[in-house]
Amino acid sequence: MRPRLLWLGAALVTLGLLALAAALFWLQGQGVTPRALAPYLERRSAGHNALITGVGRRLADSLNRLDRGAAGGYAVPALVVGAGPAPAGGATGTPRPVSSVDQLRQAFGAAAPGDVIVLAPGRYRIVGALEARRPGAEGNPVVVRAARPGTVVLELDGVEGILVAAPWWRFENLDIHGACAVPASCEHAFHVVGQARGFAAVNNTITDFNAHFKINGNRDGFPDAGLIEYNTLTNSAPRRTANPVTPIDLVAASDWTIRANLITDFIKADGDGISYGAFAKGAAARTRFERNVVVCEQRLQGYPGERVGLSFGGGGTGKPYCRDGRCITEHDAGVMRDNLVASCSDAGVYVNSSAGTRLLHNTLLDTAGVQVRFPESSAQLEGNVIDGAVVTRNGARLDMGDNRDTPIAALYLGRHPQRSLFADAARLDLRWSGDAPRRAGSGEGSGEGVDLCGAERPARPAYGAFEDFGACLARQR
Repeated sequence: MRPRLLWLGAALVTLGLLALAAALFWLQGQGVTPRALAPYLERRSAGHNALITGVGRRLADSLNRLDRGAAGGYAVPALVVGAGPAPAGGATGTPRPVSSVDQLRQAFGAAAPGDVIVLAPGRYRIVGALEARRPGAEGNPVVVRAARPGTVVLELDGVEGILVAAPWWRFENLDIHGACAVPASCEHAFHVVGQARGFAAVNNTITDFNAHFKINGNRDGFPDAGLIEYNTLTNSAPRRTANPVTPIDLVAASDWTIRANLITDFIKADGDGISYGAFAKGAAARTRFERNVVVCEQRLQGYPGERVGLSFGGGGTGKPYCRDGRCITEHDAGVMRDNLVASCSDAGVYVNSSAGTRLLHNTLLDTAGVQVRFPESSAQLEGNVIDGAVVTRNGARLDMGDNRDTPIAALYLGRHPQRSLFADAARLDLRWSGDAPRRAGSGEGSGEGVDLCGAERPARPAYGAFEDFGACLARQR
């Protein structure tokens, strides 16, 4: 009798292992990560009896622990990206000192190319929009600045804080806070629209908006060739809104550079619960996301919903808002390179109906990886470190070059080989745990440009966003 029981037990174990292998194979083929399956199971079990609801919740918790590890805030150290204490700019031109809100409005209304509007230290409570409608000139913009970071706070109380509808305006060294009585009513710190070509925002700290930068065309034109550089964009609480929550929301404008920004904590608490750190869409072209750090959930953790790091295409665009009126593609010829994306409940990078996309030397940690979707999408990947999977869906095309990624099946087993490259990925201690993993030297992105930390890339670069993360901690530029 005993041998028969042993045989039966072995048979059941074998069948169980075969079923597990089949399930993992199916989930791998479908591109379903544990962090994506967890909320689905929780939703499906909700509303049933307590036993089913409890089982669904426990399964979801187990899947999240396998994929994401123990919950806890990410301590982001002072980095060479984001707003810093050293002032940007130092523009020369016609000084226009202001020390009150009325004077600031007057300076905006009378601005001319080369004006440098310098705010005296203090707090400025601004109700309704500041409107930048007077043009600057290429090489001679209108500049609005604090002489030193941390000395000027703009408290914006309005749907739009600063409306920029004219070309060649630049904003530097400002602290900008959303200060609406109903926080979700603060939609945009900056609304850059129409003819606002050549807009620049450098070394600003911007807090508590649905979209810190909203950029879009209108019947007057498209605000092309903008720059968002060395800014810190964050929120102190989840945004209680069904409207888009995306710190950099770019629609139908082309040739923008979004560089060396720190973007954190963009939680959408209402509506569909989907939010993005930054996207470019609406038949835009040639956007560059480079050397940014995106931490979807830094201080704000444990909330339901889907957070995506960076995207070309976002969730798609209604045809009336597309640059070509059709959005044959959401984006063309976009580049993401040398970015660090971490702690996202959904994809670190999402490519939606976007052609000619290049993803070069990015590091993705604690995200669902890279997703490329729909026939219009094509993406080339080289030199990336992806703690997660690379998934194509709905006929997208992928040129998977030389990268380090993780199969979905391994995630269900709690295996994260890319995290082990670092001293303590869970705390963003991203010093190499051993020798830096280096590429052979061939392929796009090898031996060219600078990394996340500003270091020159050698002929045989390390995989991912940086050569030595310690260089990202030096607070000099």
